[in-house]
Amino acid sequence: MTDLERTIGYTFKDPSLLRRAMTHSSYINEHGLSKPDCNERLEFLGDALLESVASVFLYHRFPDLMEGELSKRRAALVCERALAVSAREIGIPDALILGKGMEKSNARSSDSVTSDAFESLIAALYLDGGFESAKRLIDTHVLNDADEKMISYDAKTALQEILQKEGRAFSYHLVSESGPDHDREFTVEVRVEDLSYGRGTAKSKKQAEQAAALEAIRKLR
Repeated sequence: MTDLERTIGYTFKDPSLLRRAMTHSSYINEHGLSKPDCNERLEFLGDALLESVASVFLYHRFPDLMEGELSKRRAALVCERALAVSAREIGIPDALILGKGMEKSNARSSDSVTSDAFESLIAALYLDGGFESAKRLIDTHVLNDADEKMISYDAKTALQEILQKEGRAFSYHLVSESGPDHDREFTVEVRVEDLSYGRGTAKSKKQAEQAAALEAIRKLR
């Protein structure tokens, strides 16, 4: 946890808040502790703070967008996958306090567990150092690459918007599929005016299309 404090540039006045933020419910269940000793209450507060800061950021960043589009962009910034990436960047997996069962199931690499802990950390910072301390973490590790997160969240829509503005035709093509029925893997190619602009491989066609679209956007840039 000292490493985590060093990474985020903040030392807790009340270290028990940081410990609680990193404590999963599986640990307190195994040790007969009370429910409030885990990070679920902090997660609730952190989620609200994160949405608030992200909403203000998007409101000022995109003055011409209406509620629906702003909500889509906010969802991209605060989704589980994006928060899990931020959590790993600052070392949250190593600081987690898990029960033995969760430890054996490799929960430290779980997007759900690590993203929840990131939200809990936001709340712990708010309670220990005030709103600005929490906002600094969000600004530095969530909103720092907002454009990339928004594109990655729904690359297909982003690619469609780019190409429609340019009046260029594009299409997705299944290149291959492999593996047993219970563990299929699909490779999809996106073609812009019959030229290959990106490929993606994933466990579903939709995910493979998203990956191909993201590669195409990067090539177009």
